[in-house]
Amino acid sequence: MSDPVDTGEPLPIPAAVTALIGVTRYEEEGGFAVEHGYIWTTCAAVENANPLFWDDDVAATLTGGPIAPPTMLSVWFRPHHWSPGRSEPAVPLQAHFDLKAELDLPEAIISSNTNTFHEPVRIGDRVRSRQVLRSISEPKTTKLGRGRFWTIDVEYLNQDDRLLGVESYTAFGYRRPAGVDQTPGDTP
Repeated sequence: MSDPVDTGEPLPIPAAVTALIGVTRYEEEGGFAVEHGYIWTTCAAVENANPLFWDDDVAATLTGGPIAPPTMLSVWFRPHHWSPGRSEPAVPLQAHFDLKAELDLPEAIISSNTNTFHEPVRIGDRVRSRQVLRSISEPKTTKLGRGRFWTIDVEYLNQDDRLLGVESYTAFGYRRPAGVDQTPGDTP
């Protein structure tokens, strides 16, 4: 069997990929419980002096106890690049990299990211995440090339299955036009 001629057109979406829309995948638990040290280090790094994150009495009055800044939501699930017993480096947003391979679209950018916060993240919570493919577009042509947009939600839950928040990523996976060789920093 000969290789197909590359016309630059994305291949049809395989049925196995469309079957993944709405399916929960890659459920992972963070490697450690939420703790003050990470919160204080993060707040210090960005000079966030909000007493809600530094003073337990203020936190008790305002939120019923200490919480993490909402912007730290994804911190608690991010796997360490290496950990004992792991044979492969951990890859965040694995569903995105799977789509690039399954749709044969070697390049991709994240074109938008939206965060929706629900319950506060509290000291001692064990945060876990799961990824859900929400949509895949028809083929589109942009300045980058020809490809497809897709949206993936990363849902964050605590040990009690309470939804803490959702990060929605829209990506554009594409092929560069034939003969175009971009170097880092080029604007197509």
